[in-house]
Amino acid sequence: MDLRGKVLGLSEAVERYVHDGALISFGGFSSTQCPMAAVHEIIRRRIKNLHVVAASNGQAVDELIGGGCVEGIEIAYGGNGRFASTCIRFRKAAENGEIKVEDYSNYQMTLRFMAGAMGVPFLPTYSSMGSDIVKKWRYDEEERRQNPQLAPKKLLIIDNPFNVTDRVDRLVLVPALRPDITIIHAQRADIWGNVQLMGLQFADLEQAKASKNLIVTCEEIVETEELRKDPYRNQILNFQVSAVVEMPWGAYPCAVFGYYDYDPWFLRDLYQKAAKDESLWQGYLDKYVYGTKNRQEFLDLIGMDRLKTLLADKEAGYNPGLNRR
Repeated sequence: MDLRGKVLGLSEAVERYVHDGALISFGGFSSTQCPMAAVHEIIRRRIKNLHVVAASNGQAVDELIGGGCVEGIEIAYGGNGRFASTCIRFRKAAENGEIKVEDYSNYQMTLRFMAGAMGVPFLPTYSSMGSDIVKKWRYDEEERRQNPQLAPKKLLIIDNPFNVTDRVDRLVLVPALRPDITIIHAQRADIWGNVQLMGLQFADLEQAKASKNLIVTCEEIVETEELRKDPYRNQILNFQVSAVVEMPWGAYPCAVFGYYDYDPWFLRDLYQKAAKDESLWQGYLDKYVYGTKNRQEFLDLIGMDRLKTLLADKEAGYNPGLNRR
């Protein structure tokens, strides 16, 4: 028996499962529970031409695009709330034509992952009917024929085949997503890949279950008996997981419910300033990503004194005293 179970180091997990041109998905939302340690490792390895699919994301998608790793993206929302209503490097790359962006609603993207998890080719919805989402396609039919990562159509509008009234009832069909690899950050896991998520789960479960491979970075690896004390939180099971990576502070500067809050200083005073200024951006990558060999070196730059100010209140799940201004 392998006593390590599915436990890998971060570098080993990324090397094994993330490759140039992969169809890849990231968990988390805005500045919450994004797998930032994994994102930095991908940038550090200079992996290119990734096609990203995400329901909504923020810091992970933005740094990945800023690191030159992304060719195209299908997404509902990319932003960091009050720090960036639209992610800064994401917006710059889209406006400059450096990446291709195709948009869906949040609900549609979740349905696409759900369809992939269910093994069905599409799911129906009313979402986006009457909006420009159904009209504007970034990829034309020729591009879709040439790229197997893309669905043959962005979506399809059909009459309801079960309509029994005189009212015309139309539906939007959205195609399933089956990423090559999904990376999420969780609170706890055991060595076999049973994963415990706390707080809001966004579309992480659908993404995890739809993916061909799943890397889970987590704040701590615990004994299986510990997970059994709160079984309703064990939403991802070992047969769905390819690798488990123990990575304390693995979502920083984003928040992890029950462990730590997001860092306003990093997101506003450090990252936002660098992301907006082309003369500062490369310096940010050189210092915080390329200039660090691993996550611990990155955390050393931030400093434990800073990190301790973000620790969550165990009952609230976040830091009520954090100065967010």
